[in-house]
Amino acid sequence: MSDAPWGHPSASTPRASHQAPTVISEESVVSEIKLTATARTEFGKGAARRLRRAHQIPAVLYGHGTQPVHVALPGHETMLAVKQANALFAIELDGTTTLAITKDVQRDVVRQIIEHIDLLIVTKGEKVSVDIPVTIVGESKPGTIHVVETQTLVLEADATQLPTEVQVSIDGLDAGDSVTAGQITLPEGSTLVTEPDHVVVMISIPQGAVDADAEAAAAAEA
Repeated sequence: MSDAPWGHPSASTPRASHQAPTVISEESVVSEIKLTATARTEFGKGAARRLRRAHQIPAVLYGHGTQPVHVALPGHETMLAVKQANALFAIELDGTTTLAITKDVQRDVVRQIIEHIDLLIVTKGEKVSVDIPVTIVGESKPGTIHVVETQTLVLEADATQLPTEVQVSIDGLDAGDSVTAGQITLPEGSTLVTEPDHVVVMISIPQGAVDADAEAAAAAEA
Protein backbone atom coordinates (compact mmCIF):
# COMPACT_ATOMS: atom_id res chain seq x y z
CA MET A 1 0.00 0.00 0.00
CA SER A 2 1.33 3.44 -0.82
CA ASP A 3 0.48 6.84 0.56
CA ALA A 4 -1.62 8.50 -2.11
CA PRO A 5 -3.01 11.92 -1.23
CA TRP A 6 -4.39 12.13 -4.75
CA GLY A 7 -6.48 8.99 -4.27
CA HIS A 8 -10.24 9.07 -4.53
CA PRO A 9 -12.28 7.78 -1.59
CA SER A 10 -14.57 4.89 -2.18
CA ALA A 11 -18.15 5.73 -3.01
CA SER A 12 -19.26 3.70 0.01
CA THR A 13 -20.10 5.54 3.23
CA PRO A 14 -17.03 5.73 5.49
CA ARG A 15 -17.32 3.58 8.58
CA ALA A 16 -15.45 4.07 11.80
CA SER A 17 -12.42 1.85 12.21
CA HIS A 18 -12.28 -0.78 14.92
CA GLN A 19 -8.58 -0.33 15.55
CA ALA A 20 -7.10 0.04 19.02
CA PRO A 21 -6.62 3.66 20.14
CA THR A 22 -3.30 5.18 19.11
CA VAL A 23 -0.99 6.26 21.93
CA ILE A 24 1.75 8.85 21.66
CA SER A 25 4.88 7.54 23.31
CA GLU A 26 6.93 9.55 25.80
CA GLU A 27 9.77 9.69 23.28
CA SER A 28 7.67 11.93 21.03
CA VAL A 29 7.48 14.75 23.58
CA VAL A 30 9.65 17.79 22.78
CA SER A 31 12.88 18.31 24.66
CA GLU A 32 14.21 21.63 25.88
CA ILE A 33 16.57 23.40 23.46
CA LYS A 34 19.01 25.88 24.98
CA LEU A 35 19.93 28.96 22.97
CA THR A 36 22.08 31.89 24.06
CA ALA A 37 20.66 35.21 22.93
CA THR A 38 22.05 38.73 22.80
CA ALA A 39 20.01 41.89 23.19
CA ARG A 40 19.25 43.90 20.04
CA THR A 41 19.60 47.66 20.09
CA GLU A 42 19.39 48.31 16.35
CA PHE A 43 16.22 47.81 14.34
CA GLY A 44 15.01 48.01 10.77
CA LYS A 45 15.81 46.10 7.60
CA GLY A 46 19.42 47.22 7.49
CA ALA A 47 20.10 46.06 11.03
CA ALA A 48 18.36 42.74 10.34
CA ARG A 49 20.49 42.17 7.23
CA ARG A 50 23.66 42.85 9.21
CA LEU A 51 22.58 40.31 11.82
CA ARG A 52 21.93 37.65 9.21
CA ARG A 53 25.31 38.31 7.59
CA ALA A 54 26.80 37.66 11.03
CA HIS A 55 24.93 34.31 11.08
CA GLN A 56 22.37 35.49 13.61
CA ILE A 57 18.58 35.61 13.45
CA PRO A 58 16.51 38.53 14.78
CA ALA A 59 13.74 37.50 17.16
CA VAL A 60 11.31 38.92 19.69
CA LEU A 61 10.22 37.44 23.04
CA TYR A 62 6.79 38.40 24.34
CA GLY A 63 3.93 37.21 26.51
CA HIS A 64 2.72 37.10 30.13
CA GLY A 65 2.15 40.84 30.11
CA THR A 66 5.82 41.66 29.70
CA GLN A 67 7.31 44.20 27.33
CA PRO A 68 8.61 42.61 24.11
CA VAL A 69 12.32 41.79 24.27
CA HIS A 70 14.21 42.04 20.99
CA VAL A 71 17.07 39.56 20.72
CA ALA A 72 19.47 37.97 18.26
CA LEU A 73 19.74 34.16 18.18
CA PRO A 74 22.58 31.97 16.85
CA GLY A 75 21.69 31.25 13.24
CA HIS A 76 22.66 27.62 12.68
CA GLU A 77 21.43 26.30 16.05
CA THR A 78 18.14 28.17 15.72
CA MET A 79 17.57 26.98 12.15
CA LEU A 80 17.96 23.37 13.28
CA ALA A 81 15.77 23.91 16.35
CA VAL A 82 12.75 25.32 14.50
CA LYS A 83 12.67 22.24 12.27
CA GLN A 84 11.35 20.38 15.30
CA ALA A 85 7.61 20.79 15.68
CA ASN A 86 6.66 22.87 18.73
CA ALA A 87 10.23 23.10 19.99
CA LEU A 88 10.61 24.36 23.57
CA PHE A 89 13.35 26.97 23.83
CA ALA A 90 15.32 27.90 26.93
CA ILE A 91 16.54 31.36 25.96
CA GLU A 92 19.52 32.53 28.01
CA LEU A 93 19.88 36.30 28.07
CA ASP A 94 22.03 38.29 30.52
CA GLY A 95 22.13 35.43 33.01
CA THR A 96 18.37 34.80 32.94
CA THR A 97 16.68 31.81 31.28
CA THR A 98 13.24 32.23 29.72
CA LEU A 99 11.13 29.37 28.34
CA ALA A 100 9.41 30.03 25.02
CA ILE A 101 7.80 28.31 22.05
CA THR A 102 7.73 29.39 18.42
CA LYS A 103 4.73 31.52 17.55
CA ASP A 104 5.74 32.57 14.04
CA VAL A 105 8.68 32.04 11.69
CA GLN A 106 9.09 34.50 8.83
CA ARG A 107 11.07 33.20 5.86
CA ASP A 108 12.26 34.65 2.58
CA VAL A 109 9.82 33.10 0.10
CA VAL A 110 12.53 32.55 -2.51
CA ARG A 111 15.63 31.58 -0.54
CA GLN A 112 13.73 30.12 2.45
CA ILE A 113 16.12 31.92 4.80
CA ILE A 114 14.69 32.64 8.26
CA GLU A 115 14.23 36.41 8.50
CA HIS A 116 12.59 36.74 11.92
CA ILE A 117 11.12 34.62 14.71
CA ASP A 118 8.35 35.45 17.19
CA LEU A 119 8.74 33.56 20.47
CA LEU A 120 5.91 33.23 23.00
CA ILE A 121 7.01 33.15 26.65
CA VAL A 122 5.61 30.16 28.56
CA THR A 123 5.90 28.69 32.05
CA LYS A 124 5.90 25.14 33.35
CA GLY A 125 2.35 23.96 33.95
CA GLU A 126 0.87 26.49 31.55
CA LYS A 127 -1.56 25.13 28.95
CA VAL A 128 -1.23 26.19 25.32
CA SER A 129 -3.03 25.16 22.13
CA VAL A 130 -0.78 24.07 19.26
CA ASP A 131 -0.97 22.26 15.93
CA ILE A 132 0.54 18.76 16.18
CA PRO A 133 1.55 16.97 12.94
CA VAL A 134 -0.17 13.68 12.11
CA THR A 135 2.00 10.67 11.23
CA ILE A 136 0.41 7.58 9.66
CA VAL A 137 1.85 4.22 10.70
CA GLY A 138 1.05 0.66 9.61
CA GLU A 139 -0.62 -0.60 6.44
CA SER A 140 -4.23 -0.99 5.42
CA LYS A 141 -5.48 -4.11 3.66
CA PRO A 142 -4.00 -5.06 0.27
CA GLY A 143 -5.50 -3.22 -2.68
CA THR A 144 -6.37 -0.11 -0.66
CA ILE A 145 -4.77 3.29 -0.16
CA HIS A 146 -4.99 5.80 2.65
CA VAL A 147 -5.89 9.43 2.17
CA VAL A 148 -4.85 11.87 4.89
CA GLU A 149 -7.68 14.36 5.35
CA THR A 150 -6.03 16.31 8.19
CA GLN A 151 -2.30 17.02 8.40
CA THR A 152 -2.40 18.37 11.97
CA LEU A 153 -4.54 18.15 15.09
CA VAL A 154 -4.97 20.98 17.56
CA LEU A 155 -4.18 19.89 21.12
CA GLU A 156 -4.08 21.78 24.38
CA ALA A 157 -1.15 20.61 26.49
CA ASP A 158 1.46 21.66 29.01
CA ALA A 159 3.78 24.11 27.25
CA THR A 160 6.80 22.13 28.44
CA GLN A 161 5.37 18.73 27.43
CA LEU A 162 4.21 19.29 23.87
CA PRO A 163 4.15 16.19 21.62
CA THR A 164 6.06 16.37 18.34
CA GLU A 165 3.55 14.21 16.45
CA VAL A 166 0.35 12.20 16.67
CA GLN A 167 0.78 8.67 15.36
CA VAL A 168 -2.33 7.16 13.77
CA SER A 169 -2.32 3.43 13.01
CA ILE A 170 -4.15 2.15 9.93
CA ASP A 171 -3.08 -1.48 10.36
CA GLY A 172 -5.66 -3.85 8.91
CA LEU A 173 -8.18 -1.19 7.93
CA ASP A 174 -10.31 -1.80 4.85
CA ALA A 175 -11.85 0.37 2.14
CA GLY A 176 -14.48 2.65 3.66
CA ASP A 177 -12.88 2.68 7.09
CA SER A 178 -11.84 5.98 8.63
CA VAL A 179 -10.14 7.25 11.76
CA THR A 180 -11.52 10.34 13.48
CA ALA A 181 -9.73 12.69 15.87
CA GLY A 182 -11.85 11.44 18.76
CA GLN A 183 -10.62 7.85 18.29
CA ILE A 184 -7.01 8.75 19.00
CA THR A 185 -5.77 8.35 22.56
CA LEU A 186 -3.89 11.48 23.57
CA PRO A 187 -0.89 11.82 25.88
CA GLU A 188 -1.65 12.29 29.56
CA GLY A 189 -2.43 15.92 30.24
CA SER A 190 -3.42 16.74 26.66
CA THR A 191 -6.89 17.76 25.50
CA LEU A 192 -8.26 17.54 21.97
CA VAL A 193 -9.30 20.93 20.56
CA THR A 194 -10.07 19.66 17.05
CA GLU A 195 -13.67 18.43 16.69
CA PRO A 196 -13.80 14.74 17.75
CA ASP A 197 -15.73 13.69 14.64
CA HIS A 198 -13.21 15.33 12.31
CA VAL A 199 -11.87 12.68 9.90
CA VAL A 200 -8.08 12.32 10.06
CA VAL A 201 -7.51 9.53 7.52
CA MET A 202 -9.72 7.48 5.18
CA ILE A 203 -9.11 4.15 3.51
CA SER A 204 -10.25 3.73 -0.08
CA ILE A 205 -9.70 1.80 -3.30
CA PRO A 206 -7.56 3.54 -5.95
CA GLN A 207 -9.72 5.14 -8.65
CA GLY A 208 -7.90 3.21 -11.36
CA ALA A 209 -8.87 -0.09 -9.73
CA VAL A 210 -12.49 1.07 -9.44
CA ASP A 211 -12.57 2.04 -13.12
CA ALA A 212 -11.02 -1.30 -14.13
CA ASP A 213 -13.62 -3.21 -12.12
CA ALA A 214 -16.42 -1.19 -13.74
CA GLU A 215 -15.06 -1.84 -17.21
CA ALA A 216 -14.75 -5.56 -16.48
CA ALA A 217 -18.31 -5.68 -15.19
CA ALA A 218 -19.59 -3.83 -18.27
CA ALA A 219 -17.70 -6.21 -20.57
CA ALA A 220 -19.16 -9.22 -18.76
CA GLU A 221 -22.70 -7.90 -19.24
CA ALA A 222 -22.16 -7.17 -22.95
